[in-house]
Amino acid sequence: MVFNPFGLIFPKKMLGVDIGTSSVKIVELSKWGGGRTLENYGEIKTTSVIREPYKESKKGNYLLSRSFVLKAIKAIIDEGRIRTKAAMFSIPDFSTFFVSFDLPPMGKGEIPEAIRFNAPQYIPLPVSETTLDWRLISGTPGDNRSGLKVLVAAVANQVVQEYQGIAQAAGLELYAIEAEAFSVVRSIIKDNKKVICLIDIGVQSTTVNIIDKGILKTSFSFDFAGTQLTHAVASAFNKGYTEAEEIKSKEGLIAQDKRISEILYLLIDPLLAEIKKISNDFFMKEEREIDEVYLTGGTANLPGLREYFGEVLKKKVEIPNCFSDFLYPPILNETIKEMAPRYSAAVGVALGGLE
Repeated sequence: MVFNPFGLIFPKKMLGVDIGTSSVKIVELSKWGGGRTLENYGEIKTTSVIREPYKESKKGNYLLSRSFVLKAIKAIIDEGRIRTKAAMFSIPDFSTFFVSFDLPPMGKGEIPEAIRFNAPQYIPLPVSETTLDWRLISGTPGDNRSGLKVLVAAVANQVVQEYQGIAQAAGLELYAIEAEAFSVVRSIIKDNKKVICLIDIGVQSTTVNIIDKGILKTSFSFDFAGTQLTHAVASAFNKGYTEAEEIKSKEGLIAQDKRISEILYLLIDPLLAEIKKISNDFFMKEEREIDEVYLTGGTANLPGLREYFGEVLKKKVEIPNCFSDFLYPPILNETIKEMAPRYSAAVGVALGGLE
C-alpha cells in the first residue's frame, strides 16, 4: 500500500524520486506484461550544483534546500531525456514517525478509519495535521476471531505539501508518497519468507527494519550515519572532507593503516550493539530468530563492513541488488551492482506505482 491522496490511476511508466540529505536520485521504471525494465536513472550530489545546499529543519535534521532539489530533478530529467511525468516520492525516515498498535477484529475497509481514531494515542502530532500510511503486521481482516496489529507511519502534512510543491515546480505529476522504510522493503525483500534484519545506512541516519515473511514488523532509526565515519577520518588524519571520504570508501575496515579501521570500529560497534538488542527484543516477542541480515544505503559497500557485520552478528549478511529483477543492458552490470544500495528507496517507491 502507498498513500495516494490524489486519486490517480497508475500508468505503465513511473519515476521514483528519493530526496536524501546529500543527493537526489531518480529511477524510471516501466512494466509491460510480466516484465519490468530499468528505463533510466540519475543522481546528483550536493557538491554538483551549489556550495551550501542544506537548510535546517524544525526537527533538527538537515534537508536539501528546495532550490537544490528542483535544480537536481530538472538536471537529471534533462540529462536523461526523461519524458515520463508520473512520479512517486520517497519520504526520509527521519521525517516519519513509526508506531505499531492493536485493533479489534474488523473488515479491511474499516481499518483506515480505525487507525485515524486510535492514532492520537500514539503519535506526537494532531491527526488533523498528519498524513498516515500503514501496513498490516498480523491478523486477518474480516475474521471475527482475529485481532489485528498495524504498523503506522505518520508524516506531517507540511512535509507532504512541500513534496507536492516540489513535484509541481519540477513539472511532475505526483501520484503518491511513501515512507522510505516501506519503499526499501518492497525493492529488496521481494518474496523472501525468512526473518530479515534490513539495515539501511544512509548519510544522515540508519534505519533498522525487521521483516518477517515479507511483512515489515518494526522500524527503528538511529543517528549513526556514513558522514560520521568520514568526519572521524578527517579529524584523526587532518584531512579535508573529500579526501577523507575517498580514504574511507577505498580503505574501510580492511585498511592497511590499522588506525583507519580502529577509528571506524569505534563508531560501528555501538550500532551493532543496538542491532543485537533489536534482534533480541524481536525474539522475545515473536519467538523467531533473525535468519539473515541485509545491508543497503550508501555505506553498505564500505570495504569489510559486510564481513564484520557477519562476524559480530553471527548471521549471513548480504548486500542485495534492488535491480536484480529488471531488464537493462548487460554492459551496465558492474555499474548497477555498485550503485544498487543507494537506489533501493527510489526503486521501491517507483515499484509501488507499477504493482
